[in-house]
Amino acid sequence: MTRFCITLTACCGLALIGAWTPAGEKPKKIQHDPKETKLFELTNLERKGKELGALVLNPALSKLARAHSENMARQGKMEHTLDEKSPFDRMRAAGYKFAKAGENIAFGEPGAKLEGIMKSWMESKEHAANILLPEFTEVGIGIARDKAGALYLTQLFARPRK
Repeated sequence: MTRFCITLTACCGLALIGAWTPAGEKPKKIQHDPKETKLFELTNLERKGKELGALVLNPALSKLARAHSENMARQGKMEHTLDEKSPFDRMRAAGYKFAKAGENIAFGEPGAKLEGIMKSWMESKEHAANILLPEFTEVGIGIARDKAGALYLTQLFARPRK
């Protein structure tokens, strides 16, 4: 039997307005792992089922999401805030200007299926709210494994600031 753990802090369901960061830089391309691509597809499949617009996979957000997943795997912790940096701090530091942002994270035992993790997120009111929030237009997906093969997953949602 596969076990899943998911968590979401209250701050991740909130909108942050007025975040100032440098503008004008285009995000660099990122090579997505097939599991990351699959999680992106599952995310948009859930949105499509609720007649919501598809999210755009943003390379800058994916780079941040992957870095956070790698950091969680390295530290063996599933937390939104690591090294005293929240998802919003990480986005600002990377120069991503956002009007609204949120994050889902998850841990999966070795062999965990992405469909099961998505199901767990959708059964959680707070996680489903991030996935289905109409105001979000972009997402970054990052997946990392620890030395034992366990998965650490991050979905970083945003609406860019104009």
